[in-house]
Amino acid sequence: MGSPVGSSRVTQAVDAALAGEWAEALIHGRRTVLPKRLAQPGPDAQQTQRILGAAAAAPDHHDLVPWRFIVVPDAARDALGEAFASSLRERDAGATQEQLGEARAKAFRSPLLMLAVARVTGGDEEISAVERLVSAGCAIQNMLLMATALGFGSSLTSGKALGSPALQALFGLTREEQALCFVSIGTIAGPKRARTRPGVDRYVSELKPR
Repeated sequence: MGSPVGSSRVTQAVDAALAGEWAEALIHGRRTVLPKRLAQPGPDAQQTQRILGAAAAAPDHHDLVPWRFIVVPDAARDALGEAFASSLRERDAGATQEQLGEARAKAFRSPLLMLAVARVTGGDEEISAVERLVSAGCAIQNMLLMATALGFGSSLTSGKALGSPALQALFGLTREEQALCFVSIGTIAGPKRARTRPGVDRYVSELKPR
């Protein structure tokens, strides 16, 4: 019979293998689902906290927390819609009422909607903007994976409106901050869109000795 110590090591090895398989399935199972295909129900209060809490596990040099997320509740969707419309008018003075309506409609898609913001300057100046953006990207990915683990679909959306004065004013962004993207989460309505993942050899190389 094996010793208790040996049995414990075997159990740990099995647990690690299962955890690895689960993590691999979770990561590769994540899919981008367009906001218009994210329906009710969205995450409840407890699930939302778990999704937001996952961001805290992102790498963060000097514990700067160079990112934040602003949730857009139902009561603020009209204001966001008007900011989208205002941004479109700034870019295209000839935008039709139909086009403005389509811009406003984007604010009402997906049950859980939030803006991801990075603080690219300020605080510890030793931490570069690039490093802050990498940290923000990791925080966002953690949330997407947690949403996937909880059975929800998710997506990231951007666009020219992110840099508009109307949107920056609505969300109270400072000069040190940059709006990165909107994060949308909800129940998947319809089949997931298939996507071919790139092979490892497409994005990995080896440094050659000189």
